[in-house]
Amino acid sequence: MRRRIKFSSISDKVGVKISFNKPNRQWLRWTCGVCAFCRSGRENLCPNSIYTGWDHDGGYAEYATVPEAFAYRIPAAFKSNTAAPLLCAGIIGYRAYKQAQLPAGGRLGLYGFGGSAHLTAELAIAQGIEVHVFTRGKDAQNLALALGAASVQDTYDPSPVKLDSSIIFAPVGNAVPMALESLAPTGRLVIAGIHLTDIPSLSYDSHIFHEKVLTSVESNTRKDGEEFLTLASRLKIHPKITEYPLDQADKALIDLSHGDVQGANVLRVSEG
Repeated sequence: MRRRIKFSSISDKVGVKISFNKPNRQWLRWTCGVCAFCRSGRENLCPNSIYTGWDHDGGYAEYATVPEAFAYRIPAAFKSNTAAPLLCAGIIGYRAYKQAQLPAGGRLGLYGFGGSAHLTAELAIAQGIEVHVFTRGKDAQNLALALGAASVQDTYDPSPVKLDSSIIFAPVGNAVPMALESLAPTGRLVIAGIHLTDIPSLSYDSHIFHEKVLTSVESNTRKDGEEFLTLASRLKIHPKITEYPLDQADKALIDLSHGDVQGANVLRVSEG
């Protein structure tokens, strides 16, 4: 049975995904609710899951219908354009950040510094984590420093310190050996992307020994989204965005592919 979303006032906003100003659509659209993963709080691994913009329309759209149970209420602190990156890039980064299992005051490495990584950096720094960024491009490096990163270097440079955990956002398998080598004993490396180029051969002694952990992230749960939006509002996370009108969507994608982006790109499909 389909149900309509009810609002307490006409100004209530709900989030429904990624970098668009209205409505905001989350990536995870539906899960079955009955499989072993759904029943154990891991609905992100549901084999029957449906995703916005992949399995169902609603990516480049001004309006969309969504299942009520999969819509997020957007905190009042965010306008539609700044809320947009939170609902895909932000939530995925948050899940990867949780997977990193950092100790209080720990050291975190971030490989790549786009829409997801810069939000993760803001969150981590606000919680007292020491963040070290590995990325190409002066704009991305300057943004990392402006947000409070302890150090910034090229993607393949060695870390200036041993790291408790690292997250790879760049879809580059060649970064994995260096990231593993930069971890302290028991360190964790989390791969946050949906795609990664082939990982080169690893040395057990240099990359895996000392109880290091290599893991990945697949999508997110609704609980991840609710937690992250609450934290983002409380910690006053400010997404760095570049807006494009819908008729410049091709340019936004080209700029993204060339790395000519600071933070996240947002498509404005309507005014307001």
